[in-house]
Amino acid sequence: MNVDKGEKVAGLWATPQIPGIGIYKLAVKKRLDGRFEWVHFQLRLDGTRKVLLRGEIASKDRLSAVLEVTNSTLLRIYGVIMQVAEFETSALDGMKFDGPVQ
Repeated sequence: MNVDKGEKVAGLWATPQIPGIGIYKLAVKKRLDGRFEWVHFQLRLDGTRKVLLRGEIASKDRLSAVLEVTNSTLLRIYGVIMQVAEFETSALDGMKFDGPVQ
């Protein structure tokens, strides 16, 4: 998911490293139209990503439902849940941004 000019990172959650599998993540951005776009993906051990689900919601309040469903599945299968994650990114001009988001 790209965060375009004027959009904001609204949240990032990740599981701990799952041996032999990788890390599951959920990233959310707030678009210019006020809606929230999310993507749930797996960051594999070899560094590649596999998108599992994508969607959009009208308000950040609905995000708890997305997290609840995703975490219940991860807990049942792997015994882990996603927690608020830190991120590191940079703008096109090279300026770095990092820290926790929620």
